[in-house]
Amino acid sequence: MPIVQVEMLKGRTLEQKRALAQKVTEAIVETANCPKEAVKIIIREMDFENFSQAGVLKCDE
Repeated sequence: MPIVQVEMLKGRTLEQKRALAQKVTEAIVETANCPKEAVKIIIREMDFENFSQAGVLKCDE
C-alpha cells in the first residue's frame, strides 16, 4: 500500500488538489504496478509563515 505525503504552501484550489491526487495516483499505479485503491495520498498545507527559503520566510517576500 503506497502512501504519499505532499507538503505545499496553502492556496491551491480544491480542483487543483483533485487533479494532483489523480495524477499522483496514476503515476504510482503505473510504476508500482498496484491497484489505485491501494494508493493513499496525504496533502499537508503550510501557512506562508511556516516556510522559509534562503533564510527568508515566505510571508516576508
